[in-house]
Amino acid sequence: MEVPSLGRGVGSARSPCEDMIKNVSLEAQLCEREENKSQNSGIARMEELPVPQNIKINNITCDSFKITWDMDSKAKERITHYFIDLNKKENKNSNKFKHKDVPTKLVAKAVPLPMTVRGHWFLSPRTEYTVAVQTASKQSDGDYAVSEWSEIIEFCTADYSSVHLTQLLEKAEVIAGRMLKFSVFYRNQNKEYFDRAREVHGNKMLPTVKDKSGSHGSPISGKLEGIFFSCNTEFNTGKPPQDSPYGRHRFEVPAEVLFNQKSNLYFGDFYCMYTAYHYVILVLAPADSPGDEFCKQRLPALDITSNKFLTCTEEEGGQLVFHHAQDVILEVIYTDPVDLALGTVSEISGHQLMSLSTFNAKKDPSCKTCNISVGR
Repeated sequence: MEVPSLGRGVGSARSPCEDMIKNVSLEAQLCEREENKSQNSGIARMEELPVPQNIKINNITCDSFKITWDMDSKAKERITHYFIDLNKKENKNSNKFKHKDVPTKLVAKAVPLPMTVRGHWFLSPRTEYTVAVQTASKQSDGDYAVSEWSEIIEFCTADYSSVHLTQLLEKAEVIAGRMLKFSVFYRNQNKEYFDRAREVHGNKMLPTVKDKSGSHGSPISGKLEGIFFSCNTEFNTGKPPQDSPYGRHRFEVPAEVLFNQKSNLYFGDFYCMYTAYHYVILVLAPADSPGDEFCKQRLPALDITSNKFLTCTEEEGGQLVFHHAQDVILEVIYTDPVDLALGTVSEISGHQLMSLSTFNAKKDPSCKTCNISVGR
């Protein structure tokens, strides 16, 4: 179908994305226009074109949505295109010089509604947007007559789906490396954290809501409750490193206490922070626990005996053996409270390397290793 260009200074050149965006079900094509040419627009006002009313947004994913609206049927046959003004909510007032009658983002050929808007280069996961619509009629000279703008509607895109997370999982598997044995999970914090666990929380570490580190579209950020543990070991000693970004006091617990045949394991995220290090977030949940039920609906499940990141296998005699991936840093979220009596707390001999903390760390959106083509 024809992808329109806005004539005489309103994005008349073909955009690079013109052949990239397609609504498969409706065969609608969208293209980004060049906003900086709006001052010399050939757009004319035509009052009889209907203004979109009662706009509805649904079927929202991390990089697409469906939009529909009501309008006066008298002039429907005259409508050839829709102008869609789509902006991130936090930036909707950033351009104070925008011409009020000129769309800032997209032109779509008029198709039966609802219409799907899809494109990872202008839609990001878990992000608030505003959208308004004009109807337009292409004239014989290539210019457009347009209606008034509709009301402004707000909506928020969704988290990564299981399909997107599976794509991240497959990318992480490529660089996970060989598996190394380990025997303990450990968690570093300051002394006050463990004192509070003893004195206020009945000697238990309690799950807290995960921060916003990692992929922006991760469905566990700001939602899943858990306790972060590490399990990576030093290659030359086979033991946990003596340095930590999170505190000089360390709780260590035998791996089989948290990870056994009654556990379920899920892939949560894959990211980096503008460095060569890559992080994989895994979720370890006791079977049928609230955390397990949360993950079943949102995350790819991993076979605990055979995956590229973290395994628990049984040897002859019933002894459990544990392995972790060598070439990624694993962040393991355990979803239930953990009693300090199940392990030991001691002070590490190394340094507290604050620069390596991943707390609320933003993912590098330019990294080709850990990004997928659905926003960041």
